Amino acid sequence: MNENLFASFITPTMMGLPIVILIIMFPTILFPSTNRLISNRLVAIQQWLIHMTSKQMMAIHNPKGQTWTLMLMSLILFIGSTNLLGLLPHSFTPTTQLSMNLGMAIPLWAGTVILGFRHKTKASLAHFLPQGTPLPLIPMLVIIETISLFIQPLALAMRLTANIAAGHLLIHLIGGATLALLSISTAPPSITFIILVLLTILEFAVALIQAYVFTLLVSLYLHDNT
Repeated sequence: MNENLFASFITPTMMGLPIVILIIMFPTILFPSTNRLISNRLVAIQQWLIHMTSKQMMAIHNPKGQTWTLMLMSLILFIGSTNLLGLLPHSFTPTTQLSMNLGMAIPLWAGTVILGFRHKTKASLAHFLPQGTPLPLIPMLVIIETISLFIQPLALAMRLTANIAAGHLLIHLIGGATLALLSISTAPPSITFIILVLLTILEFAVALIQAYVFTLLVSLYLHDNT
């Protein structure tokens, strides 16, 4: 119980050097590629899930937007696998770091916006001023729409960070309470342990849902600009 509540969010080091790069690269080994004509069950399930997700997510895009399919599928696989690996004991979750999530959100958002201004200049500029706006409100609406545009990557990163970090903190708090109650009696720890198991199952779902939501929002930004 004396452990720092935020110790699991500290970037791990080895011999004084941060090893977050190795942790980020680790999920790539979970998705092996095979040269066999008939894959094993694990690879077949992975390919089926990737195919279904890409089919659903890219159905709204035109051919220009569908060129981002590989990037978006790589993004959802990376975030989902990183979130799931972070639920293992004594592990580190890179997606709890706002700096890393901003590093993913800002370039992707900027790419979609630049793409929109390049290929749909008039439509992109029209978003800053809705049709039929009264003349006195034009300066205020342009400022508001500009702020809302630039706040999109921040909201994207903070949503992922807050959801993953909150789940880890709850698991830490309930797990610590379970251990503390064991010295008192057996009934209260059993209740808190059941809550902990249910919360862990919920966090598995949240880890996958947040990866899907992050990628889906990037996909919607792309759809608005292509």
